[in-house]
Amino acid sequence: MSVQGRTVIDADSLILGRMASIVAKRLLMGERIDIVNAEDVVVSGKRLRVINERKEFLGVGGRSRKGPIHYRRPNAIVRRTIRGMLPYRKTRGREAYRRLRVHIGVPEELEKTSKESLPDAHLERLRGRYVTIGEIAKNIGWKV
Repeated sequence: MSVQGRTVIDADSLILGRMASIVAKRLLMGERIDIVNAEDVVVSGKRLRVINERKEFLGVGGRSRKGPIHYRRPNAIVRRTIRGMLPYRKTRGREAYRRLRVHIGVPEELEKTSKESLPDAHLERLRGRYVTIGEIAKNIGWKV
């Protein structure tokens, strides 16, 4: 796989919502983006509260029901969050969404490429508690 013309973003210690909005804008401008280390993205809030809210939202541990699909893999959670910030029902948004790739860890073909970080979305902006997407995913049923 050729990596030319693609921007590689290292998502380690980036805040999910802030990163997603920045990436969505860049996708709409025509950039091709690969996000690596999706399991290290953080969500602000108290650990147990964030995990319990996610479990309740998914209906984990309750009766199974048909309905919307809620992903449990960290890369799918991050990708879906970015999709929510795109006009994905319109052609422009669908094409932008296709230009996005999200990876757990760093794939071999991207190991030697230079990785960019997003200072506007870095964890240092948070003063409180946080939990990683990987930890949330494990608690809601992600089989590593």
